[in-house]
Amino acid sequence: MKKRSLGALLALGLCALFCLPSPAGAASTSAQSAILMEAGSGRVLYAQGERERRSIASTTKLMTALVAAERCPDLGQMVTVDPAAVGVEGSSLYLKAGERLPLEHLLYGLLLQSGNDAAVAVAIHCAGDVETFVAWMNDKARALGMADSHFANPNGLEAEGHYSTAYDLALLGRAVLQNQDLAAIAATRSVTLGTRSFTNHNKLLWRYPGCVGLKTGYTKKAGRTLVSAAVRGETTLIAVTLNDGDDWADHAALFDYGFDLCRSHLLARGGKVVGVVPVTGSLVPAVGVAVRADARYALLTGEAVTACWNLPDSLPAPVQAGETVGSLCFTLDGREIGRIDLVAAGDAPEDRKR
Repeated sequence: MKKRSLGALLALGLCALFCLPSPAGAASTSAQSAILMEAGSGRVLYAQGERERRSIASTTKLMTALVAAERCPDLGQMVTVDPAAVGVEGSSLYLKAGERLPLEHLLYGLLLQSGNDAAVAVAIHCAGDVETFVAWMNDKARALGMADSHFANPNGLEAEGHYSTAYDLALLGRAVLQNQDLAAIAATRSVTLGTRSFTNHNKLLWRYPGCVGLKTGYTKKAGRTLVSAAVRGETTLIAVTLNDGDDWADHAALFDYGFDLCRSHLLARGGKVVGVVPVTGSLVPAVGVAVRADARYALLTGEAVTACWNLPDSLPAPVQAGETVGSLCFTLDGREIGRIDLVAAGDAPEDRKR
């Protein structure tokens, strides 16, 4: 396998890296637990008690919405409200037993109005019962790497065995942002659907330029909880605070800090042909090698990434366009931070006349 350094790759069209200005100052919050994460790479920019298990209140509903959207992707399907979803304590959409409305309406009510009854209605509709849906939530948590999370209900009401961490909620926020439907809902300030009007509880949507969600929460035990995200240029940041009496100000300060500290850099552009590999057993002597998809990473002041590719000396025919033929690896201070496939940019059919 061939290995080549960053210099060779840059000569073949990969994107150069630049130094950034120094950040304005250190970050701090009033929270018991907090984290600031760059969404594209998952890089942690600030952390404070980020892996301590705590009550998370209605930020739970991000997982409820994610599981519902993945298990029932047709958001236009009609939901008949089960009697068990009526009269759930806390914030409510005041659903009525037998009422029919689109799943999408319930998700708006879930993420904007924080309806506890909507969470139960969604769970029963998607899974048949709340218990099965909660099991799906825990399955999804494991799949996302949320190692210190466990869900006991779909709405975040206090219950034994219901907890998460700031770090895990940041992972959850990343997943929600990657779902276009949920990202659009969470970023909505207000909307009227049918006979109901919803106004988002997340005041950062009005107060912080570039805020795109995500979810507020409060119980007496959990205190104020907040998962938020903001976008500036190509950089998306996720902030989480748990038990924070000054969360609006803290999130704004964390975003200011993060956007000043780092930016998301394009390390390699998807589709860019970066070289060729000889082909044996074909009338086509060689095929181009292209990067499968964009590769990005959040870089801090003065950091530089090293990149190298791994390719065979030659490829046996047949070769099909899009076939994985190698990889492009990125390292920072000797630690791998990303890897992307290199693929054949064209076909090389086998020479059957040999």
